[in-house]
Order: sequence, then structure tokens, then C-alpha cells
Amino acid sequence: MNRPMTAPDREPNRNEAKRALELLRKWADSASEDELVDLDPLVARLRPQGAPNSYPALSRLYPSDFRVDEVYKAGMPDLQNGPESLIRGAKRQIQHVGISNFRLPIRFHRREGAELALDTSVTGTVSLDAEKKGINMSRIMRSFYASAERTFSFEVIEDALESYKRDLESFDARIMMRFSFPMMVDSLRSGLRGYQYYNMALEMVEQAGRRLKVMHLDYVYSSTCPCSLELAEHARKTRGQMATPHSQRSVARLSMVVDPSASCLWFEDLVEMCRRAVPTETQVMVKREDEQAFAELNAANPIFVEDAARLFAEQLHADPRVGDFRVVASHQESLHSHDAVSVLTEGETFSGASLEPHLFASLVHGG
Repeated sequence: MNRPMTAPDREPNRNEAKRALELLRKWADSASEDELVDLDPLVARLRPQGAPNSYPALSRLYPSDFRVDEVYKAGMPDLQNGPESLIRGAKRQIQHVGISNFRLPIRFHRREGAELALDTSVTGTVSLDAEKKGINMSRIMRSFYASAERTFSFEVIEDALESYKRDLESFDARIMMRFSFPMMVDSLRSGLRGYQYYNMALEMVEQAGRRLKVMHLDYVYSSTCPCSLELAEHARKTRGQMATPHSQRSVARLSMVVDPSASCLWFEDLVEMCRRAVPTETQVMVKREDEQAFAELNAANPIFVEDAARLFAEQLHADPRVGDFRVVASHQESLHSHDAVSVLTEGETFSGASLEPHLFASLVHGG
């Protein structure tokens, strides 16, 4: 007849616990791993060899023939689209959430009618309500890929924006496409030709029911300091002393809202605007006669950073296809250990009391 070791109405004492432990160890020595796990996995630690691997045996072979059906898919966890109770942190609206720098080739029109495919970096974001946990990031990519095979136009990017706004049930959205646009340029005197590459970005922004088409261009040029030029000439005239004015590689970032009702603002048009404003664009193919010509061109167009901002603004303001705009210029000094910078804005789109901390540091030319 089996009897309990202790009466049910009292706590066991130490000797009774010791005898129970000895009995449990004796049983554990002869029990199988399944029996141990079935009783309590912790009992396995009473065995001299320690605890066995009680984790279930898993296959290490990739199941290449496994197919996901709708029933299986419905049972998969989806924390990002989970309930409001899973929100961490402040329950606040997020203005932009999405993905940045997914890359794919996009076909663009040239002004002359030809097409070219360019490696393009895409950023896509949407707004997120305070009561929503998150978004399905892959839907942004899927929405964009659905339009990616078409030759680019702002209408294509609008279709992609509408698609992922609808898929993600969002009220605001943004798409930005960054790429490097090649244009063939002639040398100044030798007749050589080469490709100049222009860092550009295109944005489609929808906010509070208002939709904007925005273009950005980084234009790289040489800036000769007017003050340094005059001082060099003074040294030559008054003392017969050879002197050279300081010049430096400089970058202007032009950002503009494109008038949707106006004719097309081609990439080539924007570059030509910059060349009219500041003709000392850096050169691609250079022989001695081109280098001499570039020195003469710089001497004919000395320019402070303030001049640069105003000259670019003059061209943008005169073009009816351009609405609000911003010009950010950086002259990366060869005289000073710091840069000379300027910012000029027109309209409300780009105005703001604060500047991005790394705005000027991002005005570099990677070659």
C-alpha cells in the first residue's frame, strides 16, 4: 500500500525532504530523457551528467519544397501591424516612417528624346497615426516596383505614392529618388569631350492634402575670391611680386518646387541655368590650353559665396516653371581652414529657423 511520505496537513521537515531528494535522484538516473521532460525538465539537473538537451530536435535542412498557403500565412505573427496595446513610447503621430536607399534601375527621358537607365536610390515614407503600431515596410517597395518598369515621369511617381498611401492607409506620404545624371560636356578650347555627372533628387510630397513636386541639383564649380584676385594684382603692380588669388571647388544645392501646370523642367534645363549663373563649372577633359582657359574664365568671374547665392536665385526666379526655391552654397576654402556658406530661400516651402546640422557638410562632390 502506497502512503505519502508526509501528512497532507503539515510541512515536510528537512530529513523528509532529503529522503525525497535521494529517491528523486535514484529515479532520475534510470529515467529516459522524455520521462524527465514530462515530469519536469529541472529534474534532469539531479543526474550526475547534468541536464540533457530538452529542446525539441529541429531540422537543419532548408525545406526548399515547403509552400506557404493562406491558412499557414494567416497564422504567422505580425507584430509590426499588431494592436494599439503593443505601442512602445509616446503614443504620438509619426510624420515620416518608411525605408531609405533601396536601389533599382530607373529609365529617364533626356531632353532630346533618348532614354537612359540610371541606378536610383529611393526613399519612401508615410505618416503613421498615433493609434497604429507600425507599417508594413515591404509594401512601399512593392508599390514602387509596380511602377518602376515605366519610363520615369512625375506621373509615375504620383501613381506609386497613391498606391502606398492606399495600401498603408496613410494621409501623408513622400517619395524621393536620388541619382547621378550624366551630360556630355565640351572642354573649353581643345575640342575634347567627356561626361559630367550631376547629383540630382526628385521628390513627390503630399502633406495635409497639398501635393508638391520638388527637384534638387548639386552644381559643382570653381570660385575665385574677388578680394584675393585684387590683392594679387596689387602685389604685381606695386611690387612686381608674383601672386595667385585663391580659388576652390565649390558646391551649390538648388532645390525648387516645380509648377505642375507649366511645361517640363528638364534636367538639362536646370544645369544650363546654373551655367548661366556661374560659368566656372569644374572641367572633365583638360589639356594645357583648357587649363589656361579655365584660369582666364575664373579671373573673368570672381565670386563671393553671397554672389553665388544671388546669381543662382536670379536664374530660378526668372523661370516660370519654378515656384518656391532654396539655394545653399558652400565655397570650400583653400585660404581658410573653414568653409564660406550662404543660404537664400524664396517662399514658404524651404523657409525655416533651423538648418539640418550636417547640411553644409553634405555639400561635397564625390567625383
